[in-house]
Amino acid sequence: MAGRNPGLIGRAIIAFALAASLSAVADSAHAGTGGADVCELDEGELTVSDLPAGSSVIKCDAVGRVVTYDGTGVTVPEPGTAVSVDALITDSSTHGFTLEVASDGIVSYDLIDASADTSTTGSDVPDTLSNPAQTAGDLSQESDGTATDASDASADAEVADVDAASSTGACSDGAYTTADRKEYGTYNWYIGDGGMPGGLSRTDAKWAFYDAIDNITDSYNNCGYSDSVGAKTNFLSETSYEADVNTSSQCTDRDGLSTWDAGDLKSGVVATTCSWTWPMPGVKNDLREADVRFNTHDYDFTNKPTSSCSNKYDIRSVGTHEAGHVFGLGHVGSGHENLTMYTNSFVCSTKARTLGKGDVLGLRGIY
Repeated sequence: MAGRNPGLIGRAIIAFALAASLSAVADSAHAGTGGADVCELDEGELTVSDLPAGSSVIKCDAVGRVVTYDGTGVTVPEPGTAVSVDALITDSSTHGFTLEVASDGIVSYDLIDASADTSTTGSDVPDTLSNPAQTAGDLSQESDGTATDASDASADAEVADVDAASSTGACSDGAYTTADRKEYGTYNWYIGDGGMPGGLSRTDAKWAFYDAIDNITDSYNNCGYSDSVGAKTNFLSETSYEADVNTSSQCTDRDGLSTWDAGDLKSGVVATTCSWTWPMPGVKNDLREADVRFNTHDYDFTNKPTSSCSNKYDIRSVGTHEAGHVFGLGHVGSGHENLTMYTNSFVCSTKARTLGKGDVLGLRGIY
């Protein structure tokens, strides 16, 4: 060992240790920072903190994983896709969010709240995109659902839509929120498999859902507003496929069909809408699919509320609210109970079938 300088050896050891330490820090850095090639995620469901904005779903191998926020969840889609979940909750709170994956795999979020505003996102102009071709791999057939609630049969006469006639509150309240979502073409939808709300046949459910969706596309209101909304819809057929929503009210992988059905959702959730869009920088995202499920496992529904109605949700009121989400409307919160997009739907009431001022202005702002 003669002739070696102890000081040089010591400095070399220190330099080596420092380099090793910096390498370890870099390796543990999040993939979204651009410094690491690998991002390791824990098993099970993730939170928005586990996969924060700026993360890469490619480096983190996150496509197909479930990300949760405030009681809701979505399955991480392929790059170039955004997915949104909107849940109608019995306690009038707002639950929902959007996870967007850019074409390069980078994640961003829109964590929704119920604060009403009077603005839209970006400039709403039509695009020229056509519906993507469907392949066998895009369509996943699920097991038949069997959930249904009590039959709608009743000797009582249906309650007239007195509460659906616009009240002073509904026609003077201009509050609304909009999502980063728009149907630029025609919303083609299907009736799913299994039981329907209110014990309806699939044919009767089709007409109830059709009426609810038309309430949005036709701007149905009693406030004197003409229909200047260009949203379009078309019922295609019944299908053996089901809405891509699981029993935890989470959005699963999309199957390419916009399906309305009923089944088991998380307790406290009356209905859930899941929407998938293509990101459109500078304008609203282009809707590709939107599924709606009613919770017939925990709640009863009726298509004809009567004077003896007890603790049943009106199918067309809930449906109109969910159709609002499909076409880009968000929730409004406390103080806006007369609007269709209020965060709760009242039992035995038909008033949400008819849009208020804010609901109409919100749609006009998008379309």
